[in-house]
Amino acid sequence: MNIHEKIDEIVKGNDVVLFMKGNPMFPQCGFSARATGILQQCGVKFAHVNVLADGEIREGVKAYSQWPTIPQLFVRGEFVGGSDIMMEMFENGELQKKLAGG
Repeated sequence: MNIHEKIDEIVKGNDVVLFMKGNPMFPQCGFSARATGILQQCGVKFAHVNVLADGEIREGVKAYSQWPTIPQLFVRGEFVGGSDIMMEMFENGELQKKLAGG
């Protein structure tokens, strides 16, 4: 299985997945901490992938989404964005709707 297939399996195998630096209990950067906090405020369960533990995934997810930075949020197989986009969507209620299936 190549890295694109591995990432595709993770993205499609989880309703909500956050590719981040660290983990939700111990984020390794401010942007990952903010993204985790937003999802926690939404009360949604989410899978996470620590990109610091696997350099191939860290670079591969950037190519997969065509987005240059981490964290990256995927909801039901769709790339949503990074922490800035998540914050903007959270503040205007779009993220909560997307997470709820709307």
